[in-house]
Amino acid sequence: MQPENNHHDMDVATGDRTAYSGPLNKRGGRKSARFNLPETSTTASASTMEDYVEITLDVREDSVAVHSVKTAGGVDVEDPELALLAKGLEKRSSIGSSVVRNASSKFRQVSQELKRLASLTRRPHPVGRFDRTKSAAAHALKGLKFISKTDGGAAWAGVEKRFDELTDKTNGLLPRSLFCECIGMNKESKEFAGELFDALGRRRNISGNSINKGQLREFWDQISDQSFDSRLQTFFDMVDKDADGRITEEEVREIITLSASANKLSNIQKQADEYARLIMEELDPNELGYIMIENLEMLLLQGPSQSVRAADSRNLSKMLSEKLKPTQDYLVKRWYRDFKYFLLDNWQRVWVMAIWIGIMAGLFAYKYVQYKNKAAFGVMGHCVCFAKGAAETLKLNMALILLPVCRNTITWLRNKTKLGKAVPFDDNLNFHKLIAIAIALGTGIHVISHLACDFPRLLHATPEEYEPMEQFFGEQPTSYWFFVKGWEGVTGIIMVVLMAIAFTLASPWFRRNKIHLPKPLDKLTGFNAFWYSHHLFVIVYSLLLVHSIKLYLTHKWYMKTTWMYLAVPIVLYAGERLIRAFRSSIKAVKILKVAVYPGNVLTLHMSKPQGFKYKSGQYIFVNCAAVSPFEWHPFSITSAPRDDHVSVHIRTLGDWTRQLKVVFSEVCQPPPTGKSGLLRADFLQGENNPNFPKVLIDGPYGAPTQDYKNYDVVLLVGLGIGATPMISVVKDIVNNMKAMEEEENSLEEGNRGGNNTPPNASPLTNKRKSGPGSGRHNFKTRRAYFYWVTREQGSFDWFKGVMNEAAETDHKGVIEMHNYCTSVYEEGDARSALITMLQSLNHAKNGVDVVSGTRVKSHFAKPNWRTVYKRIALNHPNSRVGVFYCGAPPPVKELRQLASDFSHKTTTKFEFHKENF
Repeated sequence: MQPENNHHDMDVATGDRTAYSGPLNKRGGRKSARFNLPETSTTASASTMEDYVEITLDVREDSVAVHSVKTAGGVDVEDPELALLAKGLEKRSSIGSSVVRNASSKFRQVSQELKRLASLTRRPHPVGRFDRTKSAAAHALKGLKFISKTDGGAAWAGVEKRFDELTDKTNGLLPRSLFCECIGMNKESKEFAGELFDALGRRRNISGNSINKGQLREFWDQISDQSFDSRLQTFFDMVDKDADGRITEEEVREIITLSASANKLSNIQKQADEYARLIMEELDPNELGYIMIENLEMLLLQGPSQSVRAADSRNLSKMLSEKLKPTQDYLVKRWYRDFKYFLLDNWQRVWVMAIWIGIMAGLFAYKYVQYKNKAAFGVMGHCVCFAKGAAETLKLNMALILLPVCRNTITWLRNKTKLGKAVPFDDNLNFHKLIAIAIALGTGIHVISHLACDFPRLLHATPEEYEPMEQFFGEQPTSYWFFVKGWEGVTGIIMVVLMAIAFTLASPWFRRNKIHLPKPLDKLTGFNAFWYSHHLFVIVYSLLLVHSIKLYLTHKWYMKTTWMYLAVPIVLYAGERLIRAFRSSIKAVKILKVAVYPGNVLTLHMSKPQGFKYKSGQYIFVNCAAVSPFEWHPFSITSAPRDDHVSVHIRTLGDWTRQLKVVFSEVCQPPPTGKSGLLRADFLQGENNPNFPKVLIDGPYGAPTQDYKNYDVVLLVGLGIGATPMISVVKDIVNNMKAMEEEENSLEEGNRGGNNTPPNASPLTNKRKSGPGSGRHNFKTRRAYFYWVTREQGSFDWFKGVMNEAAETDHKGVIEMHNYCTSVYEEGDARSALITMLQSLNHAKNGVDVVSGTRVKSHFAKPNWRTVYKRIALNHPNSRVGVFYCGAPPPVKELRQLASDFSHKTTTKFEFHKENF
């Protein structure tokens, strides 16, 4: 045997004794091992040379791979069984000598099998061998899991319990229709589980549609087997329905349809024929009409490439994980640390809340002491002090509650002043709700103190005790009705009733239709009920002014201070509403395009009114008289500031949006070839145009996402339709990149021509040259990560053009986009394995993702947010990262907590911002 290099390792196994000779090359290279196979009666007459097999190995730092297998005569042994068997020889090790010693024990175990295979002749269709490196094998091992998070034997107890329950009335036989439920798959996977049942049955020659517990245990052992080959064989058997060891195009088409159905990917189902051809073209280049199991193995073993800095990243990741581990501190020390972190994260909220609570406490104490020293205290006692103290806080809060909803004022303060650094304008609606709670508490104390304590005491007071009260109430009343029928009682009761209605219908249960009431009470739920009931505040404030004028215990006008509290906020709010009415009436918009997309999303492209300027992330109010002349609803702007139009994407979640979609759908038609959307209508100059309904807009108004330019790095997270403000940001970044390229090109042309400002330079180019505070100097963002999580495949149609444009324009890798489709099972689940293969093939060949239909490759299931933060922290040490989220509430807690943890335990500071959705 001729070694392929000067230093080789030779292991000789003879009977039960193993000998080793030859120096060890620790650098790793190609090694040869010779096995002396024990003679048997059937091979006694064979020559000595036929008793040996030469195996050439690639020994690396952390793995051993089989390079070739030859007989002693130098003839290659090429057999599919040998190719599959050889993979068992791979054994990871960090030291070359231990690699060989560990491999030798494996060699002894398979020596008998190698002897049989050594005498095989070359077959007509040789099977390629795959270099199963560590990374590829690990990637492939994750590629086929039939049961999520299974632990094999330990999980069998639950399967067995379900089997006993399901077969209680079927004589211990489990029908095929209940196999899905028995092994723990969800109802959506029933069809997939049925095909799995058939494949496992074919492998064991089981006919019929029922199995017993013993057969179920065999099924379970196979589908929970952690070895890659077992998973691969099971998956192959599912596809190979006629069990001939070959997969035809028709069988590929069937499994694509099945996988797409299990993952709710309707678009892939429609294109199953096209994708089946794609797979056959890739895996059957010789056009044999079928593919073998080795072809699937090759595809799965194409693991993700490792970057040059992979080792460094792993080390940094490990260090970071150590830092993020919870520490075992004393209780007091842990409380102190948590409190310190709380103050660091929420200092803006803390000082605002402290001032607000301090003012309320001061006003309550002032009134309490004031009335404790008055004659009324002798009759009504502490009750009147509580009532008047609560009333004073009510005056303050009824004034303050209007300020957080003065959107024009807040937008101006956010854009034109530096107050945003100290005042949490993003929490305006949260503060509005908090004040509402304080009003409810103050009202409760005020009303109960009067009705349950003060009035009964006045009724039951002796003439001597009541005498000081005659100047306020007149003759001593003899009936409780006296207090109720007066101006004070009537206005007070009506205010309490109206506020109770408004507070109840504004609660999440009613506003978001979480409560299902019978007709006609169902009209009390939804946004419309909230919107109209909130306008009862006009009546409430009118009654409050009357109530404050007709006070029992205060007669001097300058002592009646309610109007003093309310004057400025009411004037400011009334001015805001007048500005909205005036601005929306003069800013007429023309509908340029309407499109209805899957997922009940309506897109409106409108002309930009004269002087209408906005920032990415801001929102506008939309009114459509054809639906309701009075209702205005807020929607995030999805166009970018440099676009020549204003666009919004509206999802039909309530009565108003549903009716708006109906109104616009009536003027839409199915789109022509090449146009997106289910229905569509475009404004074409000089042609017959659809009769679009009249639309008014008001805005723009400030929102948290508009501040993204203040950060070098941003993490944009959109859940479903919550991606709308993030899309505007992505567009804005793309437009800025284009403008920067234009500037660079213009400067180069200008320098060549001797003129630094070419006549055709863009306005942005000239603006950037005008000073350090303009243009790209205001645009700090150098890296953006966009994560869009949605349930439906059709949702990706909403912003397909934006994502494709960003992918094509972003030559420097500024924007990293990730689409997540949660209807698809997690990567590694067998139900999505074929989708993953198809995705890789189509993206490599055509540059288009099969799930999203864009150039952005999609991921499956939900993101691991901890991993996302961790990767950003590793890539951007000593940086400020703005995290912007818009969507449903569930992920908010995790995203905010992770931002806090990584900010305190790494050098990267994450600042979390949430849209009010």
